[in-house]
Amino acid sequence: MLRSGFLLACKMEEGGNPGSLTKVVHLLVLSWAWGMQMWVTFISGFLLYRGLPRHTFGLVQSKLFPFYFHISMGCAFINFCILVPQHTWAQLTFWEASKLCLLFLSLMLATINACWLEPRTTAAMWALQTMEKKQGLGGEVPGHHQGPDLYRHLREQDPKYSALRQIFFRYHGLSSICNLGCLLSNGLCLAGLALGLRSL
Repeated sequence: MLRSGFLLACKMEEGGNPGSLTKVVHLLVLSWAWGMQMWVTFISGFLLYRGLPRHTFGLVQSKLFPFYFHISMGCAFINFCILVPQHTWAQLTFWEASKLCLLFLSLMLATINACWLEPRTTAAMWALQTMEKKQGLGGEVPGHHQGPDLYRHLREQDPKYSALRQIFFRYHGLSSICNLGCLLSNGLCLAGLALGLRSL
């Protein structure tokens, strides 16, 4: 009986609409991805940055971000694969086409972050930390340090460090833009689903 109920929930309903289980999975995965992205982007990063020594913060982020970006990529892939078989391409409505484009964009941006930007950002960060440790830097908590800016002094004295720092911030900036693109795409998809609800 459970098996027949599961198969009934999984199969497509008349008119090409997804089954109940498919709808639930789609909503759960999409909302989970968006919630995770909101937490990592706007809450945990700021709390960790303000409460941990600079190099410890970098270590924590280097452990979290690979998992975060790969989970984002997996969620985007699942949602895209759920929606693609449900529509006839020639008969897509504007909202259906927009949703597919948004999910594809989210998948591409998460893949770029997971497979290309994150490894390069982390590698540049490790190189920076190696140079900073030689100068006795990295143990201070950002925002709590008083006195001269020793990092600025290091940038002025060491062109190699300054160039490496620019590379790090270039990759970090691109990664942040991709992350915000994923967050916005998933948020718009959730907003569209919410607007399509008949009742709460």
